[in-house]
Amino acid sequence: MAAAATGKMFKSRIEIDPRYGRSLVTTDAVNKGEVVVDELPFAMGPKSGGIVCLGCYMPLAFGKDGDSLDRCDTCDWPLCSACLDTPVHEGECKIFAEANVRFAGNVGEDGICAQLDCITPLRVLLAKEANPERWEKEVAPMEYHDKERRANADIWHADLVNIAQYLRGPCKLAERFSEELIMQVVGILEVNAFEGRTLQGHSFRALYPITGILSHNCVPNTMRSIYPSEDYRIRLRAMVDLEPGQQLQHSYSYTLNGTAQRQEHLKAGKYFTCDCKRCKDPTELGTNFSTFKCSKCEDGWLLCRDPLDTNTEWKCTLCEFKTSNAAVQKALSVIQAEVADVQAMPMSGERLQETETLLKKYRVVLHPLHNIQISLKQNLIEMYGRVQGYEMVELPDVLLERKEEICRQVLRVLNVFEPGLSRTKATILYELHVPIVLLAKSGFIAGVLGGDKLKEKLEEAIAVLKECVDTLQHEDQQSHEGVLGLVAKQAMEQLMQSVEGLEGV
Repeated sequence: MAAAATGKMFKSRIEIDPRYGRSLVTTDAVNKGEVVVDELPFAMGPKSGGIVCLGCYMPLAFGKDGDSLDRCDTCDWPLCSACLDTPVHEGECKIFAEANVRFAGNVGEDGICAQLDCITPLRVLLAKEANPERWEKEVAPMEYHDKERRANADIWHADLVNIAQYLRGPCKLAERFSEELIMQVVGILEVNAFEGRTLQGHSFRALYPITGILSHNCVPNTMRSIYPSEDYRIRLRAMVDLEPGQQLQHSYSYTLNGTAQRQEHLKAGKYFTCDCKRCKDPTELGTNFSTFKCSKCEDGWLLCRDPLDTNTEWKCTLCEFKTSNAAVQKALSVIQAEVADVQAMPMSGERLQETETLLKKYRVVLHPLHNIQISLKQNLIEMYGRVQGYEMVELPDVLLERKEEICRQVLRVLNVFEPGLSRTKATILYELHVPIVLLAKSGFIAGVLGGDKLKEKLEEAIAVLKECVDTLQHEDQQSHEGVLGLVAKQAMEQLMQSVEGLEGV
């Protein structure tokens, strides 16, 4: 075990990879669920967006003239009444008060309050002063892609003005922090910071120097959990069993995005092209997650020849039909716009019906496991049993079967892209157990299922819940996922009692 002041590595070490640079590898065999990294954040703060409390990151309402009661008594910057004495705000509070820098409360047309962009970088800079050893050892070596970021002139200039020049000018920190250092910190945060949520569900971003050097893979082998109730500690666990010398990897992008979307995200925010096994495979490891239906024949599927080539050709698996990547991406953007309109609707029976309509409409265009179809099915899983007119106790068997079907389809994909421990998978497993149980009980009451078959179905639901619990037991028990894990455990125990009561029936 190697240890740092506020971070520990278990059965793992840092090594320099000729291709990936600094990375983490296992030193011994690691079992699924074992912790390989445990560390506290170097610094944390609000993510770019609207006006939030600088203590708890709760969104705050400010008038056009900047009026609001949610202000710090000392520096007058945004702070809710519950956070007036929070230590996390003390450093910047002193700086703003001494420099007499007032918070204007302006929000742009894009919904972003640019004045708050300086907070998280400033907290990193203050942490550097407070803990110079950890800065030099863990943070300073982190990649920040200075050349690539400078190439995006508009964003670079905005960061330079809103953060570096603002801190050195109005905030009077020119003697403490150079422009070069501030822009290095901005880059380190942009490339390496993690986003998380407080127990109240408010977004923040934090810098975890050890966890932050993990390599990327679109099929990760680790999962990370942030514990707000433990000073926002992060723990990195093996999703699957790992061998000695195996590189620890997590995904920098959303695993349920298609290859084109993931590549776009990685190029824009992480400045590299991923060439993992999944990205190089047109079928995305056999899932057909980006596959179209051929429009010229009955049973053919349209696959691109090279997913990493933006000028790639798409060809049918059966007939001779071919088309350009530009044509496919144009069709995709039209579909995505229509999907976005439906997903923007309030949760309701109408939205559920419109989602089912879209699924049916694009069934002749997209593979059943295409990422757009899977996204729509995720929405349906959440709505069936919850929205008015489709409450769980009122769902007829045909809609319970529908919910079970789409749960299993989403799980087929997740089992490939997020093998082993997966929060997303655990959530779907919890949703799946409900229709299994209700259909089993309905069948037993109707005389369709005998006692043995009922027991078999309930045991299947118990197995589903056990996998859910095995994953969510690792979450902060006060978080949404942690609470769901406790609920799932109670449901599992109740079903186990029901099965025991069936003995001899």
